[in-house]
Amino acid sequence: MRAFIAGATGYTGRELVCVLREADHDVTAHVRPDSRALPRWRAHFGALGARLDTTPWEGEALASTLARVEPTHVFALLGTTRRRMRADGEERNTYEAVDYGLTSLLLRATRAASPRARFVYLSSVGASERGSAYLRARGRIERELRESGLSWITARPAFVTGADREEARPAELIAGRTVDAFLRALALVGVRGPARRYGSLSGAALARALAALAEDAHDGVYDAAALRAAAEQLSGR
Repeated sequence: MRAFIAGATGYTGRELVCVLREADHDVTAHVRPDSRALPRWRAHFGALGARLDTTPWEGEALASTLARVEPTHVFALLGTTRRRMRADGEERNTYEAVDYGLTSLLLRATRAASPRARFVYLSSVGASERGSAYLRARGRIERELRESGLSWITARPAFVTGADREEARPAELIAGRTVDAFLRALALVGVRGPARRYGSLSGAALARALAALAEDAHDGVYDAAALRAAAEQLSGR
């Protein structure tokens, strides 16, 4: 596999770089050229044997990079948060600009420069072109991906969280733990299906799932239960 990972510095992205490098795959980890933590990520990814790429978010520049890298797989793990939107106060940090806009830009660049690559998209449970701005952004990308003509996979986890997450997101962590506790209670009385479909996944588990599905699965949408099974399968190899 020759993987190009957009969103490589995120909770799932950095775990995916590790998983793919442990399997000796060729990895290009994309980091924003204006990232304040660029020296840190250069050292981190370099130590793993991954290349760091800082191509600006411009269509022609991305297409040129993809033509050079010739990836077999393009991973789109992009997203912003309400906290970042409040902190930045900038138009570029919105669900429309990041979750939809940058992912759509990457999708178009992939179609233009690497049409044989498989596009692996990290979406969300409940993605739809109706509903919240977050879910609408992801629903639009899912539609564009289905219509793209590319080989593709869409992952729809529920909560992606864990104590190992560097970015402080206490509300999400608490919500994930609360839901997980409720689902475990259901499992104790024999109702196990919801726990696999809606239980939280750590970044490492989700990364293992994406790596396994990227190589082995057919095109399609994979929910949390399928992602959990794929992560367990890879762990058991």
